Amino acid sequence: MLRIKAKQSGLSLSEFCRRSIYEKEIKERLSDDQIEIYKTLAKFHNNFKSIGNMFRKKDPKLSKEVYALANTIKSHLQNLNE
Repeated sequence: MLRIKAKQSGLSLSEFCRRSIYEKEIKERLSDDQIEIYKTLAKFHNNFKSIGNMFRKKDPKLSKEVYALANTIKSHLQNLNE
């Protein structure tokens, strides 16, 4: 079990054990699929922000909805970073 946890966090077994003993934070690395999802969500966030900017003066209600969606995506991105 320790070897699996160490591999998931990208640490050697001894480094994983040291960090566990000293109660240091151990973060699990993202898989390749998770990295792709992160990049796609980041692209969507930027695109929706741009769309919101385009419609800001023409249709403020639509712009507000698009910004809300962009903020939702941003919160999911921040959850992936934690």
